[in-house]
Amino acid sequence: MRTIVRRHLGKVVAGAAIAVAGTAVMVGVTLPGTAGAGENGGAAGTGGGTAAAGQAAPGQGPADTPGVVEEAPAEGEKGTGRDPLTDDEVERVAKLAAGRQMLGTAEDVSGDRGPQRLAVDLAEPESGTPGGPRRAEVQFYDYRDDTLVTRTVNLDTGQVEKSATERGVQPPLSRDEYAEAARLLIADPLGAGLKADFKDATGKELTTPDQLWLNGAVYRAAPGAQPALLDGCGEHRCVRLFPKVKNGPWIDARSFVIDLSARKVGRLDLG
Repeated sequence: MRTIVRRHLGKVVAGAAIAVAGTAVMVGVTLPGTAGAGENGGAAGTGGGTAAAGQAAPGQGPADTPGVVEEAPAEGEKGTGRDPLTDDEVERVAKLAAGRQMLGTAEDVSGDRGPQRLAVDLAEPESGTPGGPRRAEVQFYDYRDDTLVTRTVNLDTGQVEKSATERGVQPPLSRDEYAEAARLLIADPLGAGLKADFKDATGKELTTPDQLWLNGAVYRAAPGAQPALLDGCGEHRCVRLFPKVKNGPWIDARSFVIDLSARKVGRLDLG
């Protein structure tokens, strides 16, 4: 745990995976880039932030030349056609998709009432109906019973037109899930090394996820290949974190898996 990830980064990138061969499958991996990655963003709901692309170092060319930045167009309450969903549309369809039942019975990653929102995206138009109504696809995870719920909402009528519930399906994690995973690791005795590394790098105590830039990946268990504590990963929602000190180094936490469903932390034997 007391090793900075950047020392392993070449091997990690070359292998295009971080899981030990034959012991686990990770889904939705966004590998960390350099020790300076993610300073302008952080982990997104679709699996994490990445380093900014195409930026030259000072004195090396176009990146030193001030660019022309166009002002973003004003965003109205409703989009048209294939326009991206507006903020108002995202909030509206998320509430419509959840409905009273899910808002009252489902649980989010923190155990609070209401499902965990994962993603809200503009749905693909139905075959043979170009120019038809705008629809949004909303994904929730219900930690009450470990189910993925996907619902399609007609933006014109406000009706939920399709709904599907699946088990054992683990899409990329949301920002809130990364934060909760870090919170559980920090509070667990196994997080002592993470906190020690953070203090070595900053001179400060690590107490909250807000002190870290977080990325990670869904972890799926292979029977017998990890502590029994983690055998449910895949049915449960589990994550391996790639934490980074803000404006500082990566910290190697690859051996730890946080089971968000069971709210437990386990350690893998990476050899």
